[in-house]
Amino acid sequence: MKFVFEAKDQNGKVKKGKVEAVNKETAVEVLHQNMLVPFSIEQEKEMNKFLKDLQNSWDRVSQKELMIFFRQFSTLIGAKVSIINSLQAVREQMENKALRRVIQEISNDIEDGMTLAESLEKHPEIFSALTVSTVKAGEVSGNLQKSISYIADNIEKNYQLTAKIKGALFYPVFVIIAASIIGFLTMIFVIPKLTQVIIDMGAEIPWYTQVIITTSSFFENYWWAILVVILGVVGGSMYYTRTESGKRDWDFVVLKIPIIGKLARYVYITRFSSNFSMLLAGGIPIVQALVVVSEVVNNTIYKGIILRGADEVKAGGNISSIFSRSTYIPVIVTRMIKIGEETGEMNGSLDSIASFYEKETDNIVRNLTSLIEPVLIVFLGIGVAVLVFAILLPIYNITGNIK
Repeated sequence: MKFVFEAKDQNGKVKKGKVEAVNKETAVEVLHQNMLVPFSIEQEKEMNKFLKDLQNSWDRVSQKELMIFFRQFSTLIGAKVSIINSLQAVREQMENKALRRVIQEISNDIEDGMTLAESLEKHPEIFSALTVSTVKAGEVSGNLQKSISYIADNIEKNYQLTAKIKGALFYPVFVIIAASIIGFLTMIFVIPKLTQVIIDMGAEIPWYTQVIITTSSFFENYWWAILVVILGVVGGSMYYTRTESGKRDWDFVVLKIPIIGKLARYVYITRFSSNFSMLLAGGIPIVQALVVVSEVVNNTIYKGIILRGADEVKAGGNISSIFSRSTYIPVIVTRMIKIGEETGEMNGSLDSIASFYEKETDNIVRNLTSLIEPVLIVFLGIGVAVLVFAILLPIYNITGNIK
């Protein structure tokens, strides 16, 4: 449970915050252990799940904002500024209100005796397990500034990689959606008026024109049903992909799509290699690092492979032996990891893998961008040609016969 409290410290300063405990009595004991005397403590009211999800989406912190936060935080820590003063300085630079609020809570927690990693762990919706583990390793080893710098570099790489893919897919998705909306409106408002001209003239209607007329009539009379079906399919698909089985099925389908599947595999391998390398460089034990990375990859297929690798290492085996059995792991990746295991230079091997597949991802994105435009033009051209051939050509022939 979480309890909201107001208390005074040894200097009489009033502090507000939240504390987790089994019950109210335990919460009071925790505050006393932190030299705080509570004068108000109440259990936090649970927010409705829907409202909580809505607030999380509204208070979303972007990867770019996180990158800026850790980059500035790292610079200040490197300049020997205290953690609390560094957090307050960075907080003043942030525009995102949700992030400002979280930074203030982290600062308060550290003042109350928490470590930075423990405080970050209280906000899993913003700070990943990867970030928390890296900070924890930095605090233990005394290299906090280096660990925070690793996090900033890693977030920046992931941000740039995601931005490239989104940039490549934005144009075709926008064109397809726009074309679908225009086609839908055309079938409802434009086509019926054109086909009515053909019907009024009593001319013989070709079968392909009759298909367009029937389809247009259905759209005109049942447009609301079509919209309901579309929204239902989209909403149902989004809900299903958020379930465990739906996420697994969707991840499997993505890997099987031509070109897109290859791009996705390269992205997942890049994420695995760069994040795994960062954790090992931060002093995280290899099994723990594998478990953390499995959550960051964001694909259930690769998550399963990585977790099996962690189990193999626990049993005294090697990661490469598990990877070599999977068709989703390229041979070059398995061999590079095997070399790293044999030479003890795992970080170097992982960095080489990440660098190689990052470049390959860039090449695929560039090629995909170049390929998409002509394909879309052909697709739209075929749609226009069908309408012209089925509607305008018969009207032209009829008017020509009248003359």
